[in-house]
Amino acid sequence: MKRRDFLGGVLAAAGAGVLVSRGAWAGSYLDRAALLLDEARKEADLVKPRSGDKELLLITKALTEARVKAARKMNVPVAVADAHPHLMLVLENCDRAMDAALSGNTKKFAECLLAATDEERTFRNLIKQLGHALPKV
Repeated sequence: MKRRDFLGGVLAAAGAGVLVSRGAWAGSYLDRAALLLDEARKEADLVKPRSGDKELLLITKALTEARVKAARKMNVPVAVADAHPHLMLVLENCDRAMDAALSGNTKKFAECLLAATDEERTFRNLIKQLGHALPKV
């Protein structure tokens, strides 16, 4: 085997590895985002008819804070960086909704959950426009 052929093969393999790892990283981000969104939605659905249950709200408030903190620290691939602020807005609005529910402000609670739903729609549309899809959780 000629040295040039060998080096070409090595470079091609390395390039393929880079492409796979980039795709895997975007896939990892999408997996994490899908998990965060799914949990936020399930939690909101559970709390809506129980917004007067202070113990439940304290638990969900801790969970919304943890999701926001985790999402702030996430590595975001360049390929989906434009969508990430909308994921943050979903999670932050869910956190604000729990604050509002804890303070008894049902109007703000509903407004924040509606804003979270709108931002989730925007996030999903941007991910789709960027050529990706969120996995089903």
